[in-house]
Amino acid sequence: MSESPRIVRKKTGHFLEDFRPGQVFRHKGGKTVTEGLFSVFTDFSMATTPLCKNARYARAYGYEGLLCPPGLVMLISFSQTVEDISENARANLEYIDMRFGAPVYVGDTIEVETKVLGVRPSSSRPNLGIVHVQSTARKNIGAADEAVVMTWQRKVQVYKDDEAVPVEAFEVEPDDVPCELWLPPYRKDADYKGLAHLSSADSYFEDLEPGTLIEHSRGRTVTDEHIALTGILDNTSQVHCNQFMVDLDPERYVGGKLIVFGGIPFVLCLGLSGPDVSDNALGDVVYTTGRHTAPLQAGDTVFAATEVLAKQDHPDREDLGLVETRLLGHKFVRDEGAEHDDAPAGWKRVRIFELERTLAVKRRSFYA
Repeated sequence: MSESPRIVRKKTGHFLEDFRPGQVFRHKGGKTVTEGLFSVFTDFSMATTPLCKNARYARAYGYEGLLCPPGLVMLISFSQTVEDISENARANLEYIDMRFGAPVYVGDTIEVETKVLGVRPSSSRPNLGIVHVQSTARKNIGAADEAVVMTWQRKVQVYKDDEAVPVEAFEVEPDDVPCELWLPPYRKDADYKGLAHLSSADSYFEDLEPGTLIEHSRGRTVTDEHIALTGILDNTSQVHCNQFMVDLDPERYVGGKLIVFGGIPFVLCLGLSGPDVSDNALGDVVYTTGRHTAPLQAGDTVFAATEVLAKQDHPDREDLGLVETRLLGHKFVRDEGAEHDDAPAGWKRVRIFELERTLAVKRRSFYA
């Protein structure tokens, strides 16, 4: 018997050549929403809606307790898909038809499964291709309150493990997953007006006018805290946490630095927009499409703006309206000697994120 141990060099995640039409992944782990997880991410993301800050307010509106904001539900659900879908990805390209369903509270357990909808190898970069998937997150499977909490599609650019292996393109239809935002009923006997001082006074349905671009006043600098935050979510993608891997092949990775997990600028933009757009929303209905347009790295500061695109009556609720928006995230990078209309002298504004977002917003006439 050899004195040397047998060496097994493990590879984790899947590569472009591993995906098959209609393949279903039931992702490992699942995740229970703890008070710590809830607090860390609602505070970090600068979420302001009293539904996730004030238990008295949330219960008065008909929720069981503090409500997980949609960004946190997305982070928990999305991260469960990473090991199987995007651990060996270069970039997350697009979010599609991200819909929210049942409310999520502290103590709920979320589990996710993903169906492979398509693969398209790159015609210009033989080591890469695009994988298209549909994921669905459920809470409390097997319990009386089991329910779909969100469903979405995404497209991600994934590396091959063996560049010489041929990969055939394919596309299959997504599943029809019922997922409609749960809303607490309007109660005529409730003292909603007595709670109105706890939310922004100017973010009701009546205030959000189409054709308006709202530049949100706050920013949030991301430090290397993003590594710990990504780990807390069980996101295993190495481009977010393994600088040694990046140093071995810096040309392969953007700027030769760790890239901040895309869910972080996603929830920061949601949070930064909160006081002006979603403080008086009862929920986010759907994100029709969204994408990251530039990477975020430690030291960058995230800012956000919201363009109000359209609004309409809610089909089932006279106390609510639907507001369609475009959420825009940006950062500033140094551009010595240059002057730009949308940035201070010596700086350039760079778009990092955009999201088509529809919210169910309270009408002032019913609530304030």
